[in-house]
Amino acid sequence: MSQQQQGITNKEAYTESNASYQKVLNQLAALCEKNLTSDGEVDTAIPFITLYKSSKETPLLPGILTPSICLILQGEKNIHINQNIIQYNSGDYVASLIDFPVSAQVIGASEDKPYIGLRVEFTAQEIFSVMMDAKINVNSKDNNLNMAAFIGKSNFELLDLLMRLLRLLDKPDSIPFLSTLIKREIIYHLLTGDYGQLFLQQAFIDSNIDSIGRAITLIKENISEPFTVEGLAKLCNMSVSGLHHKFKATLNMGPLQYQKNLRLQEARRLLVSGSMSVGDVAIKVGYESYSQFNREYRRLFGLPPLQDIKEVRINTKMNFM
Repeated sequence: MSQQQQGITNKEAYTESNASYQKVLNQLAALCEKNLTSDGEVDTAIPFITLYKSSKETPLLPGILTPSICLILQGEKNIHINQNIIQYNSGDYVASLIDFPVSAQVIGASEDKPYIGLRVEFTAQEIFSVMMDAKINVNSKDNNLNMAAFIGKSNFELLDLLMRLLRLLDKPDSIPFLSTLIKREIIYHLLTGDYGQLFLQQAFIDSNIDSIGRAITLIKENISEPFTVEGLAKLCNMSVSGLHHKFKATLNMGPLQYQKNLRLQEARRLLVSGSMSVGDVAIKVGYESYSQFNREYRRLFGLPPLQDIKEVRINTKMNFM
């Protein structure tokens, strides 16, 4: 099966020219690192911007790719989707508008040259707003573009917008007004660039305009509640076979597997926070049987809950930037 069928596209050949582009990337990485005093993930004063640093390579960690673009400014990372391994490097970004289960690991990082990543979060509604206000005409009817994530390549314009955005961290009084305007510029740039059709296609998938969007929303909003595929299909005005086909084409998994992955990822997040016992977490995410929770957790993450959480805390914070 091709990588596009698995839910992620290959990055296109890099056409920007070289030394000057790398110089801008380095400047942006330095600006990020100024706000990163240690390894790990840092939320910034800009609500939709998160920074990440790792001074060492990390183990392969399953997790959820949230609606965002995650840009590498320095270093390398692998994303694993089933049997496919997608490598992306400095200047590349992975984009998704769906909560999408993947596994990832930093493969290029050192004390002297740490991995630096930046995440910009946005929603389908924000994309539609920019599209309507700017009267952008993007063809979203290509059924071959049903995918949950894709790899893109940044250019000078995108890096310049991100530079302007990060410089607001030194002007906190300007953040509430200017950050929103720059974010809309970023969305406009993405919609009118080489990957505009992919961004808009994902926005349709993530919204209630699209039938699978309704199904995904219902599952996310009722993560601890059991459901039948037949019942979900009826709520979305789809046939059972049509619902399965849409999920397989977009996420490479069925709706029940998607819910299971979301439950286990939420359980892992709660356990990392240290605020609940394993048994309480299992119940909170919808498991009636502790043994079933333990078994499925181990199958996904490779270790039983307590041992896995210990390893995660030792090695790295969970991240997909």
